[in-house]
Amino acid sequence: MAMYKVYVSDYDYPNLDIERSVLEPIGAEVIGLQCKTGENIAELAADADIILQQYAKIYRNTIEKLKNCKAICRYGTGVDIVDVQAAYDNGMIVTNVPDYSIDEVADHTITMGLMLLRRIPMYNQATRRGEWHWSASGGKIFRFRNSIWGLIGFGRIAQNITRKLDDFGFEIIAYDPYVSRSLMNTHGVRKVELDELYETADLVNVMCPYTPETHHIVNAESFDKMKETAVLINCARGKCVDNTALYQALVSGNIASAGLDDTEEEPAKLHDWTPEMNPLFSLENCFITPHSAYVSVQSLDECRYVAAENAKAILLGQKPLDQVFP
Repeated sequence: MAMYKVYVSDYDYPNLDIERSVLEPIGAEVIGLQCKTGENIAELAADADIILQQYAKIYRNTIEKLKNCKAICRYGTGVDIVDVQAAYDNGMIVTNVPDYSIDEVADHTITMGLMLLRRIPMYNQATRRGEWHWSASGGKIFRFRNSIWGLIGFGRIAQNITRKLDDFGFEIIAYDPYVSRSLMNTHGVRKVELDELYETADLVNVMCPYTPETHHIVNAESFDKMKETAVLINCARGKCVDNTALYQALVSGNIASAGLDDTEEEPAKLHDWTPEMNPLFSLENCFITPHSAYVSVQSLDECRYVAAENAKAILLGQKPLDQVFP
């Protein structure tokens, strides 16, 4: 008989071999579920000592039914899909994987941004229509050097973006009320207020965590302030950008184009999602990847090992390295 029961709420990995390699040696049984919505987790994992969580929403009404559970261990950085306060109210702790994919998200963001500033997808569409001319992109293209890259949020990934962009010659500005001007200066970044960023940036790059404060931080008023040639890139959470307002801005020509790594409805967390749910998928100047900015062979393995090691520490009565507090 296993000493511990570790349930994986849902997963899109090919198997659970990594989790088992960490947890089985201490007597834990790893049981995979595919309860992406989080509904019925309490019934399916009633005897869980630990829940490893990917996309499933685990809120207070579920947490209160998990009488034996010691912790919820997230496979990612964000904890907006678990009620952290409810977990602690019921004697559980919460962990995450805070440091993984810093390179991958920065690389994905920069790739999207440079692609759209050079209007490469538009050129590709034009050549396939038989249009072979430098003006075929249908919009203005500016030199990278001295163009303005505006970061909303200046955490670890944004700082990594700054380092990687250094040789391109962008002027980099950032808005983050929780980061000092002096720290930004050490990275060669100019701290600005949000309105100035919207008004001056050639590329607006959303790179902040999703919180009540940042819900729709990019909205209709934001788009009204932006340049018509501006590019929006969001490789943070989908709900940071008002998708209805973005659709109107792209259709009206208020901004030139957008690149998103997730949309507001967060398709990965829905079991019945179709592209028709969001009109952004119908636009030729909006480019969307399936919440994959964090992906590399290395980052996926690292995330799984860290989440499993956090679970292992808790089961052994030790303090996990990546505890999250309310």
